[in-house]
Amino acid sequence: VQLQASGGGLVQAGGSLRLSCAASERTFSSYHMAWFRQAPGKEREFVAAIRWSGGVTKYADSVNGRFTIGRDNAKNTLFLQMNSLNPDDTAVYYCAADTPPVRAILSELRSARGYDYWGQGTLVTVSS
Repeated sequence: VQLQASGGGLVQAGGSLRLSCAASERTFSSYHMAWFRQAPGKEREFVAAIRWSGGVTKYADSVNGRFTIGRDNAKNTLFLQMNSLNPDDTAVYYCAADTPPVRAILSELRSARGYDYWGQGTLVTVSS
């Protein structure tokens, strides 16, 4: 499985960006998917996750209400709409796939453990 993240860039505080993650496999619709991010000098952290069917989503408290995760299973694509960006959102953003057998306990989607494949990352820089 190959994941290709895109959409990062430089944006001013208060602005918006939309990240995309294209998956190489048609079995994408059976994967739980997530976004993580890693800021300079910090550990990788959970941002958002979505169940394989799209019916359940999870968000980190720091982005809840500002970011929206979505997927288009027909196009094998994961999205992250990011609004009201602030400098603390500056990081490399990674998409990740939990492939079958996927985790049944959806609260576990916040953990990086269990994601089998990772994209290469896309840099988001928010200026103040």
